[in-house]
Amino acid sequence: MKRYIVLMLVFMGCGLCFFAACTSKQSEQPLIVIKNPLPIKLGDPFLLHANDGKYYLYGTSLKDGFECFSSKDLQNWDSCGQVYKGGQDGQWNKNCFWAPEVYERNGKYYLFYSANVNDSINVNQEKESFNIGVAVSNSPMGPFEDLYNRPIFTPKFPIIDANVYFDDQTGKCYLYFSRCCYQHPVNSELAIQMKKENHTYQIIEGNKDEIQESWIYGVELKSDFSGVIGPPQLLLQPPTKMNDKQAEWESRSVLYGEVNRRWTEGPFVFKVEDTYYMMYSANFYKGPYYAVGYATSKKPLGPFYKAYNNPILQKNTDKGGNITGTGHNMIINIDGQLYIVYHAYTTDDTQHRVVMIDTLTIKNEQILNIKN
Repeated sequence: MKRYIVLMLVFMGCGLCFFAACTSKQSEQPLIVIKNPLPIKLGDPFLLHANDGKYYLYGTSLKDGFECFSSKDLQNWDSCGQVYKGGQDGQWNKNCFWAPEVYERNGKYYLFYSANVNDSINVNQEKESFNIGVAVSNSPMGPFEDLYNRPIFTPKFPIIDANVYFDDQTGKCYLYFSRCCYQHPVNSELAIQMKKENHTYQIIEGNKDEIQESWIYGVELKSDFSGVIGPPQLLLQPPTKMNDKQAEWESRSVLYGEVNRRWTEGPFVFKVEDTYYMMYSANFYKGPYYAVGYATSKKPLGPFYKAYNNPILQKNTDKGGNITGTGHNMIINIDGQLYIVYHAYTTDDTQHRVVMIDTLTIKNEQILNIKN
């Protein structure tokens, strides 16, 4: 895709704030031209700006862990190689290494990620036994080693897509994650109606007469990341009512016969002024209808309310573009300007996910003007 966006970059180390309110003034700095998509093929991207002034990009790509790419200008990228290796003898995880996020705290770097647990933990031999772990390193380039050789905590259902929000005012931190669709059939008004419509699916999960769903939860995280405080709270789920304005776009994978599942996944929480924004993705991550919405709250654990202008990011092929399957995003604040980092497919390559960066604007607690 031949398209450019202009990023205003300020190389001020600690002066860059990731998730603070957008109150800083844009500085007069040289313009750097960025070409979308980035020359990197991975899913579930996470972009870190470290104290060394460089940007580090992580994502889903390897079968046995995670790799990283670094850049000084968000334009030219170097491979850092594999920064975390999993699935080895004695480790708690086995395979399916997904959705890494890396945070710098007190001079160390913490990598939160999803993976299938090994057979000694998966005693019931569940097909999907995903859980969330955390690894640590002295460098954003790794090597990362598991902080604890176990998941952070073990709910009674598989979970993926860890996201952490640090509240520096209260000193608390919060873990957000998605409960998988696996063995999670629902019988809401909307699910019952979709079953009555007797769709023919390309992929059948569980009973063909079931509609399975994934939901987003949040919970306070212990400061040493060794566990959680209190029970997880349900924060977002697919619409349950036929008259819900979100119902059509969040149900497209079912309505168009892709799979008998509906997703609410890939949470990412950030704060602007006194409002918490939760980004999330819906629909089949391998399909063209994967799209991004958001919800807002005045508290880190909700209640969250979905925005009326969802989806704010989706395929543009019906408008003459070549982008499809947009989803699993994160937000970064660069000198007061917010940018959305996400993966997508293009019509030039429908087999590999690529990374995109676009600007977004918030006005009156509404996310506006994402350009793709």
